Amino acid sequence: MEKRKLGPAGLEVSALGLGCMGLNRGYGPATDVAEATRLIRAAVDLGITFFDTAEAYGAANEQVVGAALAPMRHQVVIATKFGFKDGDPAQGLDSQPARIRLVAEQSLRRLGTDCIDLFYQHRVDPSVPMEDVAGAVQDLIREGKVKYFGLSEAGPDAIRRAHAVQPVSALQSEYSLWWREPEQSVLPTLEALGIGFVPFSPLGRGFLTGTITADSTFASGDIRSSLPRFEAAARQANLALVDLLKQLAGRKQATPAQVALAWLLAQKPWLAPIPGTTKLPRLQENAGAAKVILTPDDLRHLEQAISQVAIQGERYNAQMQQAINR
Repeated sequence: MEKRKLGPAGLEVSALGLGCMGLNRGYGPATDVAEATRLIRAAVDLGITFFDTAEAYGAANEQVVGAALAPMRHQVVIATKFGFKDGDPAQGLDSQPARIRLVAEQSLRRLGTDCIDLFYQHRVDPSVPMEDVAGAVQDLIREGKVKYFGLSEAGPDAIRRAHAVQPVSALQSEYSLWWREPEQSVLPTLEALGIGFVPFSPLGRGFLTGTITADSTFASGDIRSSLPRFEAAARQANLALVDLLKQLAGRKQATPAQVALAWLLAQKPWLAPIPGTTKLPRLQENAGAAKVILTPDDLRHLEQAISQVAIQGERYNAQMQQAINR
């Protein structure tokens, strides 16, 4: 698979990564460890070298990622994150320097490695100056415990302040055909500073795969059950976007998911999406998106068609939105 460079410090990753949160959190019961291990190793066989986890996804998530990748540790990039009190988003934010160091030490043990490749601040903490956050990660980099510094869901001001202290290699935020807000100010900021971009939920939490319909239901343990964009009326209206993807996918002998990922890959050469999945066929489908080429005409026609579709529903509920883009 094609490799892409993120940021000014030399970070190189596969064009598509694997978001690992769903193996333990967000979409239902945790995946069996043996199955998760097989999936992660299958991703490596498909050319994926970029794996995303976090303290907030639970100790088991970092542990399974680290153990699965141990045999090929030096061939892959593992990203993890700090930023919540006791690693629990429900308890609020905590990016105090002492907490950052503690999380790093704990993540190193859980991952079974001597260095975290990419260490993100999971959400901007307004109670801690960004300069202090960047300085704490800089100390870890100097000590050889971290290689690269990242931010997640940060706005332009926070990005610039952090980057002035310790070069930021990547920003991770939601970005897809049905959430394009980063185009307004975040992507221009990243381009100006030479920072890479890692879109999470590049398939709209599964919506852009074409497998979710107006009649779909979500279990109580599925995050989508509480998101406005997945409410029945919004879901029905948003299917117009999926219909457009299906049309182009048919012409390209691809799937809607592959077209959605190919569209992202065509936006910037310094962008590496991290679709997540727990299923091998879906992993293989996603990886196949790297071979789908959208021509300038394809992109122009898709843009024109999508401009006629008004996406319905907020992506997060009010409580979740409070911790974003500070």
